[in-house]
Amino acid sequence: MRLRSDFFVSALIRRAETAGAVAMLRRRGSEEAGSIFVKIDRLDGRAALLGPAPQSFDLPDGVDRLFARLHAEEWVTPLEAEERAHKEIVFDPDLWLVEIEDRDGRSFVDIAAA
Repeated sequence: MRLRSDFFVSALIRRAETAGAVAMLRRRGSEEAGSIFVKIDRLDGRAALLGPAPQSFDLPDGVDRLFARLHAEEWVTPLEAEERAHKEIVFDPDLWLVEIEDRDGRSFVDIAAA
């Protein structure tokens, strides 16, 4: 059984802040099943947007959700990440958006292998 989105987001924010990053909820989605997106801002002109990985990935033991980068490059400009986030919001207004500011670029989520 999958963890509710609101619980997952709360734990993600707490995990990031405990590790010294700044994390904030930018958009609240559906409490039980809203998709979760994570924007990482390295505060140096590089950013990334992560979203749910394709359903074809098998979840490893102990992993509730897998994420994937939503752009071809590892890092893009913060504006490019914002533009992609806006497109996702237009497509799915029930999504959650968490922003993490971390100079090391840590996402604090499990990322699917390419």
